[in-house]
Amino acid sequence: MEGDDNLQSMLVGSVMRKVKSRTWKKQRYFKLQDDYMTIWYKSKKAGNTHSTFSVSDLEAIRDGHQSEVLLSIADEFPADRCFTLVFRGRRGNLDLVAESADEAQSWINGMRTLIENLENMGEREKLDQWIGDWFRKADKNNDGRMNFKEVQDLLKMMNVDMNEHHAHRLFTMADKSQSGMLEDDEFVLFYKMLTQREDVLRVFQAYSVDGQKLLQSDLEDFLREEQLDEIDMQPHAKQLIERYEPSDTAKLLNAMTFDGFLMYLGSAEGSIFNPQWRGVFQDMSQPLCHYFISSSHNTYLMEDQLRGQSSVEGYIRALSRGCRCVEVDCWDGANGEPIVYHGHTFTSKILFKDVVNALENYAFKVSEYPVILSIENHCSVEQQKVMAQHLNHILGDKLLKSTLEGKAPVELPSPEDLKGKILLKAKKIGGLEENFNGTVEDPQSGEVSDEDEVRSTQRLSKELSDCVVYCKSVQFSNFKHSRIHSKFYEVASFTESKARKHLREAGTEFVHHNSRQLTRVYPSGFRTDSSNFNPQEMWNAGCQIVALNFQTAGEGMDLNDGLFGQNGSCGYVLKPSFMREVGSRFDPETPQQRDCYQPVILTIQVISGQQLPKVNVKEDSIVDPLVRVEIHGVPMDQAKQETRYIENNGFNPVWYDTLRFTIHTPELAMVRFVVEDYDKTSKNDFVGQYTLPLSCVQQGYRHIHLFSKDGTRIPPSSLFVHKTYSF
Repeated sequence: MEGDDNLQSMLVGSVMRKVKSRTWKKQRYFKLQDDYMTIWYKSKKAGNTHSTFSVSDLEAIRDGHQSEVLLSIADEFPADRCFTLVFRGRRGNLDLVAESADEAQSWINGMRTLIENLENMGEREKLDQWIGDWFRKADKNNDGRMNFKEVQDLLKMMNVDMNEHHAHRLFTMADKSQSGMLEDDEFVLFYKMLTQREDVLRVFQAYSVDGQKLLQSDLEDFLREEQLDEIDMQPHAKQLIERYEPSDTAKLLNAMTFDGFLMYLGSAEGSIFNPQWRGVFQDMSQPLCHYFISSSHNTYLMEDQLRGQSSVEGYIRALSRGCRCVEVDCWDGANGEPIVYHGHTFTSKILFKDVVNALENYAFKVSEYPVILSIENHCSVEQQKVMAQHLNHILGDKLLKSTLEGKAPVELPSPEDLKGKILLKAKKIGGLEENFNGTVEDPQSGEVSDEDEVRSTQRLSKELSDCVVYCKSVQFSNFKHSRIHSKFYEVASFTESKARKHLREAGTEFVHHNSRQLTRVYPSGFRTDSSNFNPQEMWNAGCQIVALNFQTAGEGMDLNDGLFGQNGSCGYVLKPSFMREVGSRFDPETPQQRDCYQPVILTIQVISGQQLPKVNVKEDSIVDPLVRVEIHGVPMDQAKQETRYIENNGFNPVWYDTLRFTIHTPELAMVRFVVEDYDKTSKNDFVGQYTLPLSCVQQGYRHIHLFSKDGTRIPPSSLFVHKTYSF
């Protein structure tokens, strides 16, 4: 890094404008710290107050006017001086204007280099980096050394409640120079003694002949008997030694030391999520209705449904998370330009054309599979024509305007067929058939709006109607009517309560309906705080477009992120076969009645936790962690079990608690691990979570790398578990 000119100029620092709005533009001094990990900045006037953020907090750098704030000052500052820092999770962006184009470019390139370096770091380097961060935080007088008092303070910061005598003994053992202070390397040694993994050592020694190393044959035994790996064992064991063993001497002996074993168990291959299911592995050539589709509700909102801010950023963030169905509420705006906002509320307004521009730029950055643009149309015919013009002009060939190959279709096309295409879901005059026999219904005839419970006739513009091909919004009457009359390209929308009612009264019919056509479910109008319902109930019925408020963290979004974290995070997940076959009679209420019914028994031993984050800001408080394992699936499978809580130890708690679940429909089950800080007087505090489909779980000894409430990784926090399931 030392030879990189961009990073060298960032170390010197720059004065840039931090921009929050057209009227709020303040100068700040920005500087990269010597650790190449922290950006420090302060106001020119505010005395000693300063702020910092870590490069690991950043998701991306956008150059030019790629945010609403920077677009609003485009007439004042040229694009080549502007850039946006995008943070992970739900934290707001940082919009900056440099003094010159060269300076902006230097920061843009330098930041991208730092983010890339971080992404390419091995587990060991990441851990060293993390230890270094703590060392710098605790080294109060910045002399590069730590006395015992500083170490004690650090242990509290790190969630360790340690007996003073024991801590002093470790301190003395690590103080090789006998100076009464720990320097860099000595602190790393102290940390290693502190984090001695007795739980992993126990497993290692059970398979090691001499307690010092695993020969390749020992490692093969471990992989076969514990990890239940079914791949060709010899080359697999050899690869693991090559990849994770730090000692060249051990590599020459075809052996793995304890350090290498720990590295393997902490890696992606040793994690609970099976790496084989990370990429796109499912059949993508089936009709659209055979997939669950990652979907967002009121995508333009950044906060609540009454007074929240509307922003194009909502679309960029949802698309960047793999969302494939976004929603736009369109209303007549000033100067003939349609606007987007939550009608009849105080939410702010944005231009429809800006939303379409965001789609053009971001629709296919994360996934090449189709994006559905769900339009709730409240516009006059004149402004509908303007909407059609923007869609055609801005999206060009990306907008699907006609059936594939120009033939009259009999079923929906597949995600594979529709790669790179944006589909409009909206009301349409007539159906697809008219396109082929030349008849068109009277444009005066309207249908009820998607999310409008009262009957209202609305005139549609032919131009906008023509943009709708495979996703015609219709009102639903009942399953019998739908079975006889509905077309495969018609999409019905339900509020969560209506969907639940149908599920209760006619579960099999609902599943059957969803094997033929798309269904959208959206949150109740009473959820003014933008909270989410549990999407699992809707997936149980085979509903594909289960629209959630992406801006709101919590269980609903954890499940959504968990389901769509497989299959390359492409936003499409193939439904189980019993939900796709037209003749299937699956009812989520009575899963034991389906063909090929085979329940599984899932056994999870929660062994230990590592470096759990501190959740209470009080200086002296230490986490009392417990782990809850939740199964989300068909009603019979819904279950939760907890471990004991461990008092005052968020650093290396040990449980060895075993939890057992019977799962009747494993194909639909999701597993959610939640860590909480136990509190006997009030509600437990959330510490971290990890959610994944049961089908993606690896058996054996596995680490679970935890996520924050926001859905972002919190390294190196993890759980260590042993998992098996039997039929």
